[in-house]
Amino acid sequence: MNTDTMPDAALPLPRRLYDQGLQVLTRVPNDLIALVARLSIAAVFWQSGQTKVQGFMLSDSALYLFENEYKLPLVDPWLAAHLAAFAEHFFPILLAIGLASRLSALALLVMTLVIQVFVYPGAWPTHGTWAACLLFIAARGPGLLSVDAWLARSR
Repeated sequence: MNTDTMPDAALPLPRRLYDQGLQVLTRVPNDLIALVARLSIAAVFWQSGQTKVQGFMLSDSALYLFENEYKLPLVDPWLAAHLAAFAEHFFPILLAIGLASRLSALALLVMTLVIQVFVYPGAWPTHGTWAACLLFIAARGPGLLSVDAWLARSR
Protein backbone atom coordinates (compact mmCIF):
# COMPACT_ATOMS: atom_id res chain seq x y z
CA MET A 1 0.00 0.00 0.00
CA ASN A 2 1.45 3.40 -1.03
CA THR A 3 0.85 5.81 1.86
CA ASP A 4 2.26 8.82 -0.04
CA THR A 5 -0.98 9.19 -2.05
CA MET A 6 -3.43 8.47 0.78
CA PRO A 7 -5.43 11.34 2.33
CA ASP A 8 -4.09 12.42 5.73
CA ALA A 9 -7.05 10.97 7.64
CA ALA A 10 -6.44 7.54 6.11
CA LEU A 11 -2.81 7.40 7.24
CA PRO A 12 -1.98 5.45 10.39
CA LEU A 13 -1.63 7.59 13.53
CA PRO A 14 2.17 7.12 13.91
CA ARG A 15 2.70 8.26 10.32
CA ARG A 16 0.45 11.32 10.79
CA LEU A 17 2.30 12.27 13.97
CA TYR A 18 5.63 11.84 12.22
CA ASP A 19 4.51 14.00 9.28
CA GLN A 20 3.16 16.71 11.59
CA GLY A 21 6.34 16.70 13.65
CA LEU A 22 8.43 16.98 10.52
CA GLN A 23 6.37 19.96 9.35
CA VAL A 24 6.97 21.71 12.68
CA LEU A 25 10.71 21.03 12.56
CA THR A 26 11.07 22.34 9.00
CA ARG A 27 9.71 25.68 10.24
CA VAL A 28 12.55 26.18 12.73
CA PRO A 29 14.43 29.16 11.29
CA ASN A 30 18.14 28.84 10.45
CA ASP A 31 18.63 32.09 12.35
CA LEU A 32 17.52 30.39 15.57
CA ILE A 33 19.72 27.36 14.89
CA ALA A 34 22.68 29.67 14.21
CA LEU A 35 22.08 31.58 17.46
CA VAL A 36 21.93 28.37 19.51
CA ALA A 37 25.04 27.02 17.76
CA ARG A 38 26.96 30.27 18.31
CA LEU A 39 26.09 30.65 21.98
CA SER A 40 26.52 27.01 22.93
CA ILE A 41 29.89 26.48 21.26
CA ALA A 42 31.10 29.86 22.50
CA ALA A 43 30.30 28.74 26.05
CA VAL A 44 32.23 25.49 25.61
CA PHE A 45 35.40 27.26 24.50
CA TRP A 46 35.01 30.14 26.99
CA GLN A 47 34.74 27.70 29.89
CA SER A 48 37.80 25.84 28.67
CA GLY A 49 39.68 29.12 28.42
CA GLN A 50 38.71 30.01 31.97
CA THR A 51 40.42 26.84 33.24
CA LYS A 52 43.69 28.09 31.76
CA VAL A 53 43.89 31.47 33.50
CA GLN A 54 44.13 32.98 36.94
CA GLY A 55 43.05 36.58 36.61
CA PHE A 56 44.77 37.84 33.49
CA MET A 57 47.68 35.41 33.67
CA LEU A 58 48.11 31.90 32.35
CA SER A 59 47.84 29.43 35.22
CA ASP A 60 50.75 27.20 36.17
CA SER A 61 48.52 24.14 35.74
CA ALA A 62 47.70 25.10 32.14
CA LEU A 63 51.36 25.51 31.31
CA TYR A 64 52.11 22.18 32.99
CA LEU A 65 49.47 20.44 30.84
CA PHE A 66 50.90 21.87 27.63
CA GLU A 67 54.44 20.90 28.66
CA ASN A 68 53.69 17.38 29.89
CA GLU A 69 50.36 16.06 28.62
CA TYR A 70 49.32 17.82 25.40
CA LYS A 71 52.78 17.94 23.77
CA LEU A 72 51.79 19.53 20.46
CA PRO A 73 54.34 18.99 17.71
CA LEU A 74 56.27 21.93 16.27
CA VAL A 75 54.93 24.45 18.83
CA ASP A 76 56.65 25.54 22.01
CA PRO A 77 54.41 24.58 24.98
CA TRP A 78 54.61 28.10 26.46
CA LEU A 79 53.46 29.64 23.19
CA ALA A 80 50.79 26.97 22.59
CA ALA A 81 49.32 27.50 26.07
CA HIS A 82 49.14 31.27 25.64
CA LEU A 83 47.67 31.01 22.13
CA ALA A 84 45.06 28.50 23.28
CA ALA A 85 44.04 30.65 26.26
CA PHE A 86 43.77 33.70 24.01
CA ALA A 87 41.79 31.88 21.31
CA GLU A 88 39.42 30.34 23.85
CA HIS A 89 38.53 33.82 25.11
CA PHE A 90 38.69 35.98 21.97
CA PHE A 91 36.80 33.85 19.43
CA PRO A 92 33.94 32.90 21.77
CA ILE A 93 33.29 36.57 22.47
CA LEU A 94 33.15 37.26 18.74
CA LEU A 95 30.83 34.28 18.22
CA ALA A 96 28.52 35.29 21.05
CA ILE A 97 27.97 38.76 19.61
CA GLY A 98 28.08 37.51 16.04
CA LEU A 99 31.06 39.55 14.82
CA ALA A 100 33.48 37.97 12.33
CA SER A 101 31.46 34.84 13.00
CA ARG A 102 32.62 32.74 10.07
CA LEU A 103 36.28 33.53 10.75
CA SER A 104 35.83 32.79 14.45
CA ALA A 105 34.05 29.51 13.70
CA LEU A 106 36.83 28.46 11.33
CA ALA A 107 39.52 29.37 13.89
CA LEU A 108 37.81 27.28 16.57
CA LEU A 109 37.25 24.47 14.06
CA VAL A 110 41.00 24.36 13.39
CA MET A 111 41.59 24.34 17.14
CA THR A 112 39.10 21.48 17.49
CA LEU A 113 40.91 19.50 14.79
CA VAL A 114 44.26 20.02 16.53
CA ILE A 115 42.77 18.86 19.83
CA GLN A 116 41.22 15.84 18.13
CA VAL A 117 44.35 14.78 16.26
CA PHE A 118 47.10 15.58 18.77
CA VAL A 119 45.59 15.80 22.25
CA TYR A 120 42.46 13.65 22.68
CA PRO A 121 42.04 11.39 19.62
CA GLY A 122 39.48 9.25 21.43
CA ALA A 123 37.13 12.17 22.04
CA TRP A 124 35.76 12.29 18.49
CA PRO A 125 32.07 12.20 19.57
CA THR A 126 32.53 15.43 21.55
CA HIS A 127 34.70 17.05 18.90
CA GLY A 128 32.26 15.99 16.19
CA THR A 129 29.50 17.84 18.02
CA TRP A 130 31.67 20.95 18.27
CA ALA A 131 32.59 20.64 14.60
CA ALA A 132 28.92 20.39 13.60
CA CYS A 133 28.11 23.69 15.35
CA LEU A 134 31.20 25.40 13.94
CA LEU A 135 30.63 24.09 10.41
CA PHE A 136 27.02 25.30 10.48
CA ILE A 137 28.15 28.81 11.44
CA ALA A 138 30.97 28.84 8.89
CA ALA A 139 28.73 27.54 6.09
CA ARG A 140 25.42 29.31 6.82
CA GLY A 141 26.58 32.38 8.74
CA PRO A 142 25.65 33.71 12.17
CA GLY A 143 21.98 34.46 11.46
CA LEU A 144 20.00 37.68 11.73
CA LEU A 145 20.63 38.13 15.47
CA SER A 146 24.28 39.08 15.00
CA VAL A 147 26.50 42.10 14.54
CA ASP A 148 27.55 40.65 11.18
CA ALA A 149 23.93 40.74 9.93
CA TRP A 150 23.45 44.25 11.31
CA LEU A 151 26.59 45.45 9.55
CA ALA A 152 25.47 43.81 6.29
CA ARG A 153 22.05 45.53 6.50
CA SER A 154 23.58 48.93 7.24
CA ARG A 155 25.72 49.00 4.08
